[in-house]
Amino acid sequence: MLNRSVEFPVHPAIAGGELSEKNYIAALARGLSVLRAFAHQRDLLTLAEISKLVDLPRATVRRCLLTLHALGYIDTNGKYFRLTPQVLTLSQAYFSSNPLPHIAQPHLEQVSEAVGESCSLSVLTGDEVVYIARSSRKRPASIHRDIGVNLPAYCTSMGRVLLAHLAPTDLDDYLARTSLKRFNARTVTDVGQLRKILTQVRSDDFCVIDGELEHDLKAIAIPVRSASGLVVGALNVSSEGTRFTGKQLQTQALPPMRVASAKIRAALVG
Repeated sequence: MLNRSVEFPVHPAIAGGELSEKNYIAALARGLSVLRAFAHQRDLLTLAEISKLVDLPRATVRRCLLTLHALGYIDTNGKYFRLTPQVLTLSQAYFSSNPLPHIAQPHLEQVSEAVGESCSLSVLTGDEVVYIARSSRKRPASIHRDIGVNLPAYCTSMGRVLLAHLAPTDLDDYLARTSLKRFNARTVTDVGQLRKILTQVRSDDFCVIDGELEHDLKAIAIPVRSASGLVVGALNVSSEGTRFTGKQLQTQALPPMRVASAKIRAALVG
């Protein structure tokens, strides 16, 4: 049976995080930025609105939109633009080629059933965490995260787990380029304090968050590892503060989460 936990080393051409002008396709980057502009926005956007969102000239954005329209990713009535269902084929390519979400799904359901709360799996993409799988248990809308939703890494339980296991130089780069926005009085925005928290998270091998991103929302997360021990994702259980204390999350949610993480790791081997 194929080993589905193959790890891909960073190619030397991009290991430094920068591309030469010869290898960088600016038009592709602009087109992708135009697609991403629709995230967290209303259904319809004008050319001027998209231009402002992506900080590109209208003429450039117009060419991107016309190209995406010709490819079937954008629809327009001449004034307003919106995404078409064809953009879903881009995410489907990820889910069909990556075994992790499929392997994790039944184990997320088991954790959710054991704890009575939603359970999710995310990965670190750029400076944010992105949900790639979640249990089917429905919770209040304030803590419902759909697959594909992205959240800041520094103030979420899964994000801190993933940041805690970055290489030191990668963590330094992340902290140097990331603005630690304050969502409420509990949000940690001091870099020195965040570093101490991440060191503790790495030592504990889990992270508990209490209302730093969203008021009265508690969450606990642990790393998910590949066969070689590389952290490939983070497993999370979230709850409204009235249902669980941080300590109760550790005593009641952490054990089934550990079991699930171990089973996911074992399944990734074969």
